[in-house]
Amino acid sequence: MTSPVYFWNLRASIKAPYAERIRRLLDRTHFAESIDGGELTAVKIHFGERGVTSHVQPLMLKPILDFLNKAGARPFLTDASTLYVGQRGEAVSHAMQAAMHGFDPLLLGAPVIIADGLKGASQQVLPVAGGKHYTEAFIAADIASADLFVSVNHAKGHELAGFGGALKNIGMGSASKQGKMQQHVTTGPMLMLDNCKGCGACAGMCASQALALADGLEGKGQKIQLDTSRCIGCGACFLACKHEGLVINWKTDVAAFLERMMEYAAAVLQPRAKPCLHINFVTNITPDCDCMGFSDACICPDVGILASLDPVAIDQASIDLINQAEPLWPSHLPKGLKAGDDKLRALRPHLPEHLGLDYAEALGLGTRRYELIAL
Repeated sequence: MTSPVYFWNLRASIKAPYAERIRRLLDRTHFAESIDGGELTAVKIHFGERGVTSHVQPLMLKPILDFLNKAGARPFLTDASTLYVGQRGEAVSHAMQAAMHGFDPLLLGAPVIIADGLKGASQQVLPVAGGKHYTEAFIAADIASADLFVSVNHAKGHELAGFGGALKNIGMGSASKQGKMQQHVTTGPMLMLDNCKGCGACAGMCASQALALADGLEGKGQKIQLDTSRCIGCGACFLACKHEGLVINWKTDVAAFLERMMEYAAAVLQPRAKPCLHINFVTNITPDCDCMGFSDACICPDVGILASLDPVAIDQASIDLINQAEPLWPSHLPKGLKAGDDKLRALRPHLPEHLGLDYAEALGLGTRRYELIAL
């Protein structure tokens, strides 16, 4: 059994410009038939960290929102707070960053709502069926509460997951701070005592009382200490600390991390009675995530835009199209690659073969077997 993945190769004409091509692409999915009217529709997107230029641009998003509005949905653009300290670590800065990148509700026809609340703690606990790691997951409340769900995804490499597509955007991006922490690490934050100023802000934020100030070594004053037995991995301390005294421990088993991320995607998608729509922009294909604060040279030419009701199939199709494309230099790719070589694993050879999509398939999120149907 295969899943249909609809594909537009970016060719356009005066009679069929971008907006018309997007409408035709989305019509082929029949997603509009599942809209009854008035349903609050979460459009999960990445607004791009400051300095990034390769994220999905508002102009590219407008016809998608027009399509949803015309079908009777009430879409809102959404994302959840980051663990790391940046422009998207809490709702005020995150919404301002979206505005700075041009996501204007009056122009786009959809407001920006940061789904996990002011400080990343607004969440719902949703079940995970069939997972090896979790039976429940901490999902941003407004994504969990939405009547319908659409993911709009920039296909690219990723420094930890290897590939950032629909499942990465859903699984990691829809998690609250506690959910993101749970996926990344299980032992709490890493302490950087040389950076700690002894201000106690993180201890004051810690609801589980896992953090406390204690006298440091060699008369260096008070420093923060962590009781890992109390830490619940909520991630609030990252937001509280302004000096990088606590940081994420990125050292993890990548295969297990990918499984945890897919289980979080399952928590978002499994409970939904109606289909979810996934749109992958396989354009501006950079080696790293849009969280990095810059956009590096692309690893291959623009490929196209894909749409499907199956997140596994659309990610597999996106990866295959990236690998089939001609490699570009100068880029982060090692020299000597040819069209057809695995670009993503050439960038990061430690990655597991299927980048976690085989596990997503085992969870019932979709199939890696697809039929690519061109407009």
